[in-house]
Amino acid sequence: MMLYYFFECTTAKAGSLTGKDLCDYFDVMAIIRQNLGYVLIARYIMDSNNRKLVIATSNPGKYREIMEVLSGVPYEVKSSGELGLNDDCVEDGVTYRENALKKVQHYAAQTGFLTLAEDSGIVVDALEGELGVKTRRFGAGERASDEEWIEYFLDVLKDVPDTERTARFICCGALMDEEGEVRYFEGKTEGVITAGLEAPIYRGLPISSCFRPVGFEKVYAALSVAEKNRVSHRGKAMHAVREVLLGL
Repeated sequence: MMLYYFFECTTAKAGSLTGKDLCDYFDVMAIIRQNLGYVLIARYIMDSNNRKLVIATSNPGKYREIMEVLSGVPYEVKSSGELGLNDDCVEDGVTYRENALKKVQHYAAQTGFLTLAEDSGIVVDALEGELGVKTRRFGAGERASDEEWIEYFLDVLKDVPDTERTARFICCGALMDEEGEVRYFEGKTEGVITAGLEAPIYRGLPISSCFRPVGFEKVYAALSVAEKNRVSHRGKAMHAVREVLLGL
């Protein structure tokens, strides 16, 4: 009711504006209405009596991996997808940290809750400069299915010899608290790209089925949950996040 009263009183002032000023006014008010709407929805969905943590991803594979590590932290945890938040975040940074910051700022602004975002990708030595922060946009593109994306990826590498199929996964997490302070967490794992898929595709993370970390005979997707979370780039970063969360 108070928000409704605020909008009605403020909108009444528009009567004194004309032309472009009036258009600009309503553009700004539309943005305020929209963003306050996200805040109200998020606060309605999440229990007001618990500490909150928003995981800024709608990728089911990433969310599952993050929660495998963060399970049991003393927070009510929801993904941005579960909360129906606006996911129109432009990830045009040139580093993982820049993109992680863009994401965490975008989602935290919509709820005011403690928010965790991450950006990750793979660097393949035989495809220098083509993946990294642009991993999902590579080749078949981010709108491609997991199967389409990985088929294109493996086809590009089909003539690359085993000795030149080295690669590394990199992850950067960003945790923003309610006051806007940001902490960063990084993880990296070296490995090789196999000639074909060696495990069923892990939804949202197709490269997990053809990336074999150094020291293991199995690809990511074939490892046990405990093994994967210990060795993976995301697991390493999220274990560091977990330690911070338990201390807040």
